[in-house]
Amino acid sequence: MKWIFTLALLVSTLVICQAQEEQSEIEALRNQVRNLRHSFDAVSKQLDDVLWYEKVGDVAYIDKVYLTGPPKDDRVEKNKTAQGYGNPLRFQSYIFIPRDIDPDKKYPLMVLPHGGVHSNFNTFYAHIIRELMAQQYIVVAAEYRGSTGYGRGFYESIDYGGLEIEDVFASRNYMVENYDIVDSNRIGIFGWSHGGMITLHNIFEHPKDYKVAYAGVPVSDLIARMGYKSQGYRDLYSADYHIGKTAAENVEEYRKRSPAWQAHKLETPLLIHTNTNDEDVNVFEVEHLIKSLKAEDKDFEYEIYEDIPGGHTFDRIDTKKAQEVRLKIYKFLASYLSPPNEFKNVKDLRKAAYRF
Repeated sequence: MKWIFTLALLVSTLVICQAQEEQSEIEALRNQVRNLRHSFDAVSKQLDDVLWYEKVGDVAYIDKVYLTGPPKDDRVEKNKTAQGYGNPLRFQSYIFIPRDIDPDKKYPLMVLPHGGVHSNFNTFYAHIIRELMAQQYIVVAAEYRGSTGYGRGFYESIDYGGLEIEDVFASRNYMVENYDIVDSNRIGIFGWSHGGMITLHNIFEHPKDYKVAYAGVPVSDLIARMGYKSQGYRDLYSADYHIGKTAAENVEEYRKRSPAWQAHKLETPLLIHTNTNDEDVNVFEVEHLIKSLKAEDKDFEYEIYEDIPGGHTFDRIDTKKAQEVRLKIYKFLASYLSPPNEFKNVKDLRKAAYRF
């Protein structure tokens, strides 16, 4: 009987070892797939960078520069004894300068943070850059931490509603420090969705450094957002390289990253737009922000659009209605920044963006 027990134990051990080996192989394959995804993102980003010259090179000087933002938070920087620990984080920013400017004059600067939990500044914005170039704005667009196309390490440096705000602010400061053609007294910031959220946090944290701001369909309340989004979406935030906890586990952290809960900080002229049929940022998030600003007796402008086609991107796409809304945005920004060639009508905007 003893040999039967020994044989059973041996078989059991072999099965366990085989299972562990298979699990290890599966995890290795998963890791390879993750890395391949980032490799594909990098190729896609490089291809899109070439398209920038095709789409806006006739009206803009285009550059892409390396900057530094704050070091990674200690919460995600696991190895405190690693070589280079605490170094500023390197990231890239796009710069667009109108080809028809006078180098001896100064021009307003527009800071344009892209949207997306993990995304990047891509040629989806080409028509908007053309519109800004026509008005003779200089534009800087930061590929802040967590942006895609720059490898897994940079992707996992994400800090949504955290240090990414300072990356965008660093891009603003870079332009002031390095370009004599930038008028430091005429700097605006605008963005949509997550970019709208970054816009809000920038003017909340650095109110004296921006003359005006526009936030389109901005993510406004992360606590509420975690409630109506899917588990897969929530997992992006509770990942160990990100916030590391769910909203239920650390509600104060999510509150700190939510503009609706920071409304008392507003000092900068601000325009907010939202759309009732937005399929990404539910209108009630933005309504919470609006009510919070009103409760703090803040001076700002807003408009809640009713079921405008395009949903989340209703004023960024190429429809006539989107162009009409963008004209409103540009007029608001121009009232504080005085661009040399302010649009008078939609015809001006359309010619700038689409050539005809």
